[in-house]
Amino acid sequence: MKKISLCTTLVLIAANVLGQNKFIDRYLSNKTDSSRRASFMPVPILRYSQEIGLEFGAGILYSAYLDRKDLTNRSSNFSGLVSVSTKSQYNISLKSDIWTKKNKHHYIAEVRFRKMPFDFFGIGNETIEADKDRLVQDYIKVVLEAEKRFWQNMYTGFSVGFENYHFTDKEVGGIFSTDQSIVHKFGGSVVYAGVSQTYDTRSSNNYTTKGMMAKISYQYAPDFWGGENFTGSLIKANIRNFWSLSPKFVLGVHGMFNTVQGKNTPFYLLQQMGNDEMMRGYYTGRYRERNLLAAQAELRYRYNNRFGLAVFGGGGQVFDNGDLSLKSFKPSYGAGGRYFFDPEKGLSVRVDYGIGEKRANEKRQTGFYISLAEAF
Repeated sequence: MKKISLCTTLVLIAANVLGQNKFIDRYLSNKTDSSRRASFMPVPILRYSQEIGLEFGAGILYSAYLDRKDLTNRSSNFSGLVSVSTKSQYNISLKSDIWTKKNKHHYIAEVRFRKMPFDFFGIGNETIEADKDRLVQDYIKVVLEAEKRFWQNMYTGFSVGFENYHFTDKEVGGIFSTDQSIVHKFGGSVVYAGVSQTYDTRSSNNYTTKGMMAKISYQYAPDFWGGENFTGSLIKANIRNFWSLSPKFVLGVHGMFNTVQGKNTPFYLLQQMGNDEMMRGYYTGRYRERNLLAAQAELRYRYNNRFGLAVFGGGGQVFDNGDLSLKSFKPSYGAGGRYFFDPEKGLSVRVDYGIGEKRANEKRQTGFYISLAEAF
């Protein structure tokens, strides 16, 4: 019996050691998987931002190369998640980002259902903290986009989308209910279709070390619903460039201009400044207007295949048509850490702390973020 007990104990210890080794190899080892195999990971969701608080839930992430033999083939990523947050957000999201063989076609799809309380500060580039008004947003979004490469590094695309919003004012008597210039206070729907043109020479779509991505898109929302619903155009211009300064250092720059033009423009379609990707440190929607212009630079240091650091800085502003002003740009800067849970594909978890402006009689605006993937 002692021999059996001893054997059982040794087997359990060996199994435990082997399990720990597998855990270390999968999540902490500096080795990469050169076989380019597909990876499937059920992942716990743990994210944080000042808008939603601490978000937790469960998700799945599947990543694969549609052509494992072609080293230039970009990874296709599929994800789904269900989450709640400490600030009463409820979120269901399904996303796919597919690159076909030889990167000839690129398909993007997203379906999202979300209920989120948030703070509304009014419209413009100079809103104040004292006007903060609590709203609850119910949101449905469906977007489909397809791009095809017709020339080297040049992709022409077509997209369609549907968005539905509904808002509840939790503090009646605040700026949301008293400002008569706010359009579509209770929400509405928008359907749009558009075209895009992209120039893309990036070394990777996940963790880019060199190359450029420049994209401009135009989408039109027709008078589909009738009445006083929005009819107009949404235009987005986005450019990113990366330089490999050394085997461990990468410099990236990112600029963007977004605008919405048309009649009966609802407040929820106005451009919002601040999130975990651009103008980090600002509460999303603290400043919103027809136009958004912003840029940033980020220096990335990858200590090894698993861990890295980054520092970033930039500026931006929202503005009405004709009101762009150099003195109205707001700063954004900060630093963060990176953990690569799939080093070969460059898939990472990002922790950032961003710092914004200090307005009179207010605390300096800051933001802490835990997010998946690089900021750009």
